[in-house]
Amino acid sequence: MAHEKYSTLISALHECMEACNHCFDSCLEENDVAMMAECIRLDRECADICGYLEQALGRNTPFAEDLAEVCAKICEACGKECQKHDHDHCQRCAEACFKCADECRKFAA
Repeated sequence: MAHEKYSTLISALHECMEACNHCFDSCLEENDVAMMAECIRLDRECADICGYLEQALGRNTPFAEDLAEVCAKICEACGKECQKHDHDHCQRCAEACFKCADECRKFAA
């Protein structure tokens, strides 16, 4: 089954999606939301692509490698943005994003 074949990647995608959703929500609660705008935007982009790829892998998509490459780029961008902020939720999100980007790159190689 597809979920067994892709279990490590699916786990990283799910963790990243959850971390990005939490970061997105937490950023909206920060005092200077305008300063967090790029972080919020990238959290949404990253959560969306991770969720989509997780679902697509479950369907055994023929585009898995291509989607994983795009996902890695978005995760990397989100991780770099989150690293700029000292908030715990941003730092945890950056960690999850970099881990997911790494797993996507391994998969796409």
